[in-house]
Amino acid sequence: MDSYLVYILWYILPLYLLIHLLCFIFADADFTLLRASLIGHRPESKLKGLVVWVTGASSGIGAELAYQLAKCGSRLILSARRKDELNKVKQHCLETSNLKDEDILVLPLDLLERTSHEEKTKAVIQHFGQIDILINNGGRSQRSLCLETSVDVYQALMELNFLGTVSLTKQVLPHMTQRGRGSIVTVSSVVGLAGAPLATGYSASKHALQGFFNSLRTELTDFPKILISTVCPGPVQSQIVNNAFTEELNKPVMTVGYQGHKMPTSRCVHLMLVGISNGVKEMWIAQQPFLVFYYLWQYAPSFAWSVTDLLGRKRVQNFKAGVDADSAYFRKPKTS
Repeated sequence: MDSYLVYILWYILPLYLLIHLLCFIFADADFTLLRASLIGHRPESKLKGLVVWVTGASSGIGAELAYQLAKCGSRLILSARRKDELNKVKQHCLETSNLKDEDILVLPLDLLERTSHEEKTKAVIQHFGQIDILINNGGRSQRSLCLETSVDVYQALMELNFLGTVSLTKQVLPHMTQRGRGSIVTVSSVVGLAGAPLATGYSASKHALQGFFNSLRTELTDFPKILISTVCPGPVQSQIVNNAFTEELNKPVMTVGYQGHKMPTSRCVHLMLVGISNGVKEMWIAQQPFLVFYYLWQYAPSFAWSVTDLLGRKRVQNFKAGVDADSAYFRKPKTS
């Protein structure tokens, strides 16, 4: 018996740890989510026929969510401000799935117009009779230094990313508690867990979302069939940089660099749907080296601070040199 234990400790355990280390090196999500993707429920079977409301559905992650949900057979509500773009997304969904026209409702929505959210929610329920999943994906990012940023930008970020999301959630949640089931999934960010330069206001709004939904989850323990889930992606190929706030409200981003180093939107969305299908409460989705930062902040925050300071300094330097902030980790700045 003793020799058997020694054999396990000296041979099996190191091999087990080595396999996990190799898996982590090539991982693009946390272990809980990856495990669900391997042996958990499949989105194609779990989400079929469900009514899913997606905000920010006109482009990027929101549009990709619509495409993949349509292929899963989910009935959809597509919301954003740009109705023409939403109609294009709907048409693509109809062309690539078995859904019919009445299975997809285009519902223009402005998260800033909070007084309209009750009416919009009633319109959804009137059309489909229920809301099974709300995916809070709408919002804007930021690319500016704190010392140069107007307070108006911070107010706009909180009004849109935080209060707009909270407002819509508060309209949908009573419907779910009445039914005793449902899912509210909110797209946060890696900067909702840890700070990053050039995103002080954006990071604050995502931290606020994390705190709100983590607290809300604890208030709903009497409703075990209601899932409150937050998604924390790292850099993903999307249009969010193009539409980011800068130091002034109406000033556009000057440089949008190469996006190819980021995670493909399709992979990020697939992992999100796996997490929703398997009731994952918090999803970390990022390619390396970003994924390691999630774990450093969780288990070794003092070391994480030193690494973040080092990379943050580089990010600010490259930003000042006119290089896209997201590509600063991968490319040397061109100053001439």
